[in-house]
Amino acid sequence: MKQTKILLPETEIPKQWYNVVADLPTPPAPALGPDGNPLDPSAMSPIFADNIIEQEVSDKRWIDIPEPVREIYQQWRPAPMFRAHRLEEALGTPAKIYYKYEGVSAAGSHKLNSAIAQAYYNKVAGIKRLTTETGAGQWGSSLSLAGQMFGIDVRIYMVKVSYEQKPFRRSMMQTWGGEVIASPSNLTESGRKILAADPDSRGSLGIAISEAVEEAVSREDTKYSLGSVLNHVLLHQTVIGLEAKKQFEMVGDYPDMIFAPCGGGSNFGGVAFPFYADEAAGGKKVRLVAVEPTSCPSLTKGHYAYDFGDTEGFTPMMLQYTLGHDFMPPGIHAGGLRYHGASSLVSQMYHDKLIEAVAVPQVATFEAGVQFARAEGIIPAPESNHAIRACIDEALRCKESGEEKTLFFNLSGHGHFDMVSYDKYFTKQLEDYEYPQSEIDAALARLPKVKA
Repeated sequence: MKQTKILLPETEIPKQWYNVVADLPTPPAPALGPDGNPLDPSAMSPIFADNIIEQEVSDKRWIDIPEPVREIYQQWRPAPMFRAHRLEEALGTPAKIYYKYEGVSAAGSHKLNSAIAQAYYNKVAGIKRLTTETGAGQWGSSLSLAGQMFGIDVRIYMVKVSYEQKPFRRSMMQTWGGEVIASPSNLTESGRKILAADPDSRGSLGIAISEAVEEAVSREDTKYSLGSVLNHVLLHQTVIGLEAKKQFEMVGDYPDMIFAPCGGGSNFGGVAFPFYADEAAGGKKVRLVAVEPTSCPSLTKGHYAYDFGDTEGFTPMMLQYTLGHDFMPPGIHAGGLRYHGASSLVSQMYHDKLIEAVAVPQVATFEAGVQFARAEGIIPAPESNHAIRACIDEALRCKESGEEKTLFFNLSGHGHFDMVSYDKYFTKQLEDYEYPQSEIDAALARLPKVKA
């Protein structure tokens, strides 16, 4: 059985990003400052460049992609989409399965879509230096490369458990000029505070964000760059879904369900939001499913409340599904999904029942990733395995019912630098983590107290 590869010409690279804010039934809740009152966007200037802030608060439906960004996108965009005939045959399902492959970027994942854009806007704003965080390393790698392309220095605070698990991600960042620091570190007050309380801390994305933000606000030549969660990041990632819609048009098909991994939300928002735009315009309704790990279940077990984006409370408070800003997730190998909260846009859509969410255990995701690799040839990143698991589960339900659905998932990156985790799967060293409800409840009890 042959694979069906669906390619677009370079001229079909989107010229605009899609902003889902324009089509939401209600406007997003405002960010709050330390006093619990709505935050003036200018208050974010110590953290972000002004042109980034402008995108963050925009309610325009379409935002032009600058030509220098589109020119770099041409290195790997449009990204290919495939019909997974061999996987369908292996599953014996009547469902049609498609996937968009973002691992063709130089950094190996979808993260480069926003890294290039953010580096460009910071360059235009005269910024010489960026700090950031990274979990599994896809974002740190992407921003290191983007910084190199636009002449910006990049320092990355990498969650310590991933720093140790994924040494070749560190090598990628260093090859592209990024400076990589294991977080928590002794370089910031935030890191020193965490280490004083727990010298063996394995870190979290919340801690790494605190360190990166603290450093950025302390230096006039430095701004902070985030790889997920915020509106402007999800905006940049919509090139994925916009291309996919054109690819479905080429083959005369349209998905019934879309699956994407969800940690902070950029992966999910990037592929799902453009299809939601069709529904908002009166078109076909698509079931949009965010897939998260059972060990870090912010949507499926979190609380919808205002919370900080980082452990130490340096960021504005956003209305989101959260497990608590000081939540410490287990050291699962899908490091990009080890975040305590979900994007405020994804959270609002989940709260309003416009999207769905499901949590899947770690071992089952690797089982799905291996099954996919043996059928389709591509070794997926651990994060991508979550979407594959949920998609396969739905395909098997179609097998039982005889329903002929069209299923689509975002294969957000390759797993070439994650083979240690595959080794642990094959030697049965991987564990499933069902995060205790008591620990979640304790973290939620420490949420900031703000007015309703």
